Amino acid sequence: MKKVELQNIVKRYDNQHLAVSDINLTIEPGEFFVLVGPSGCGKSTMLRMIAGLETITEGELRIGEKTATHLPPSKRDLSMVFQNYALYPHLTVEQNIAFGLHTKGLNKIERKNRCEEVAEMLGLASYLKRKPKQLSGGQRQRVALARAIASQSPICLMDEPLSNLDAKLRAHMRSEIKHLQQKLGMTLIYVTHDQVEAMTMADRMMILKDGKIQQVGKPLDIYNRPANRFVAEFIGTPPMNILPAVYDKGSNQLLIDEQRALTSFSHDFKADMDVFIGIRPEHITFASEDDTPNTLRGIVYHSEILGNETITDVELGPVKCLVRQSGQQLFSPGQEVAVSFPEEYIQFFDSNGDSLQAKRNEGNKVRVG
Repeated sequence: MKKVELQNIVKRYDNQHLAVSDINLTIEPGEFFVLVGPSGCGKSTMLRMIAGLETITEGELRIGEKTATHLPPSKRDLSMVFQNYALYPHLTVEQNIAFGLHTKGLNKIERKNRCEEVAEMLGLASYLKRKPKQLSGGQRQRVALARAIASQSPICLMDEPLSNLDAKLRAHMRSEIKHLQQKLGMTLIYVTHDQVEAMTMADRMMILKDGKIQQVGKPLDIYNRPANRFVAEFIGTPPMNILPAVYDKGSNQLLIDEQRALTSFSHDFKADMDVFIGIRPEHITFASEDDTPNTLRGIVYHSEILGNETITDVELGPVKCLVRQSGQQLFSPGQEVAVSFPEEYIQFFDSNGDSLQAKRNEGNKVRVG
């Protein structure tokens, strides 16, 4: 197992377009690390720089104990699984899996044994003599994964490997890849735009936007304590509700509009400060009494019963919020309801989108030395 270190990594195209900006990151040995973000945020560029398929404009890349910034891909001791599988159509499954093993000094018998072992592990033993065109999308993806595993490289890179699969097969392959990574103990760096994949597979993950790091951490830490509005709205389905408000110092209230205000909170705000209130749909509750703390009255705009849960869109004057409940709850459009915002689940963001809780925690840290 090897760790991967990126120190002040910058990528520019044509000495002008900044694709990746000042990335500092350490991926630990044996870690399942996910790079996640919207299309065009720089995550695949980062993966390709680690692989050696893109040059690094500035900064240093270390793989294990070696500086790998200018090493050719063949010297980086890693394998890669691409979105389009990259299988050779004229070769059999067995030949695709074993491709490249001769460069590692393995003889024909050793290559065959390793190929059969990996094929058995991934349920491909009965397909070894077939060509890729005779396989389904999920089977082709397993062949690409088998080829990466057969190389026994300590680091494996995956660039959106499941995006071409249907929803049911994606869910199956998520658990399969995670299980294999744990079983083999490899360092796995995985790129996706799907936050569900990131949440369910990662030991740690990094959220990127416009080539810049937004937050790095464990999935639940990021979900529960987002560093900014972008992370809060990107991670989670449905996304976090964001309600614009203004702090009125005289009444000590957060005013959403003239009729609606939150009054029960322990955060310190500046007078007339613009604040964004964030709360996840599953944390909002329907209140039976108006005297429940932080209760606002609204109108049901739309309601969706999904079988195991109900998602209700509630209009709070000029803004809407989503309420997520377990079970089957029936609401009619136009129905008046009261929704409650428990203080312990409320996030506050400033006008720049930064988390006020995160800023306060930074300010409260004790410096040693």
